[in-house]
Amino acid sequence: MQSPPSRTFNRDSIVLTRALAGLVGISVLGTLAGVGTGMSALDMTRMSGAPGIRALGIGSSMLTMPSPSWTLAYALGMLAMWWIMMLAMMLPSAMPMILQYAALAPLRLDMKTSLLSPYAFALGYGLVWGGFSVVAVFLQWQFSEARLISPMMLAATRWFAATLLVGAGLWQLSPLKSYCLILCRSPVAFLVRHRQQRALQMGLTHGFYCLGCCWALMLLLFYGGVMNLYWIVGIAALVLVEKLTPAGPWFARSTAIGLIAWGIAVALALV
Repeated sequence: MQSPPSRTFNRDSIVLTRALAGLVGISVLGTLAGVGTGMSALDMTRMSGAPGIRALGIGSSMLTMPSPSWTLAYALGMLAMWWIMMLAMMLPSAMPMILQYAALAPLRLDMKTSLLSPYAFALGYGLVWGGFSVVAVFLQWQFSEARLISPMMLAATRWFAATLLVGAGLWQLSPLKSYCLILCRSPVAFLVRHRQQRALQMGLTHGFYCLGCCWALMLLLFYGGVMNLYWIVGIAALVLVEKLTPAGPWFARSTAIGLIAWGIAVALALV
């Protein structure tokens, strides 16, 4: 028979899990609806095409489409799109860490916690990806002005596409990527290392480690199409495998080799 504290913990854990799952669900629905773009992700995927050769908009009618006018309203719409998409892609892989924090924090006297601490942790994590979304919108604006991406938000030049692919591959092999991935894959080690931090600060810290793991992968959306569901699902799945499976580090290195080879093939016009 469970003691009252045990029953309370289980109930709180169930509520937290449902809240996180609900947030993921809302983010997925928002991504599918194309919040901020005026067009569903399904429609944008049909227009930008499948992964691979179709990723380049060179010579297509998409390059003749009018470029968007970068008003404040449009920029805020793009920010909403990016932030919702980042939550849909990254929260599933962060849920084990947040739930582990909720389980361990009350057991440690040196961790400053309350009933709302796991939610503050999740908030800190989400804020980091909100900050990344601001940077992504700025990059999208600059790439659009330089005609490096088409109005459909995918790579418009071969060399830009190759740079994104090779750059992401090189980052996958970097020591900093490996360091961040180790801490993202080890919830207990992360929580012990940062046990003196408050929940919000700890969530921010974990978010920065995840950002260190995944920022270059997220920029690949400029290659295949920012709202292309093939790429959204593919990158999210890659992140899940890297962070949550035993083969994660090996998979990250294998992905790096594939991305670099793909980038070279694109630069040499072999694909």
